[in-house]
Amino acid sequence: MNGQRFSMKPFPSASPLPVTKITGEIERSSGTLAVRYELLGLLSDIAIPAQADIPVRKKALWEETCFEFFIAVEDRTKYWEFNLSPSGHWNAYSFKSYRQGMQEEPAFTSLPLRIGIHPEILRLSLNIDLGRILPSDHSLKVAVSAVIKFKNGEISYWALTHPGPRPDFHHRDSFILKL
Repeated sequence: MNGQRFSMKPFPSASPLPVTKITGEIERSSGTLAVRYELLGLLSDIAIPAQADIPVRKKALWEETCFEFFIAVEDRTKYWEFNLSPSGHWNAYSFKSYRQGMQEEPAFTSLPLRIGIHPEILRLSLNIDLGRILPSDHSLKVAVSAVIKFKNGEISYWALTHPGPRPDFHHRDSFILKL
């Protein structure tokens, strides 16, 4: 078992944020990756997509409130991006290198999200079989992030670190967790 707790921070903004904290845990065990997020704050100010009766693979989830994680094999340029919406919709992409060769990852045909929404906390979790895309003996570097859209239209970008002058979740210097 290899797990780590994390706490994200927002990209600097001039506007006050109704989100007080985004934390979680990521764990790798026997080829399974478990990811859990908790968003704490005034959820009534956040544009949270309505839960879908039948969640499906959807494009551009990052234009709304969305949780994301990125995984890469250490010292390789290829990486994967996973988008998880509080609606239950999802997507997984593979990239050949930094923002190059983006394509939907065919190894996943569904991502069964567990979602709980309460007045001041949103929880989202997922377990995936990493064996669909990589051998279990590879050391991974991981980045976790979130896009939070507010009802007033503003968007905040959350990550473990923000290595550039703009929010850029694909930046390899943000892949700081090792599993």
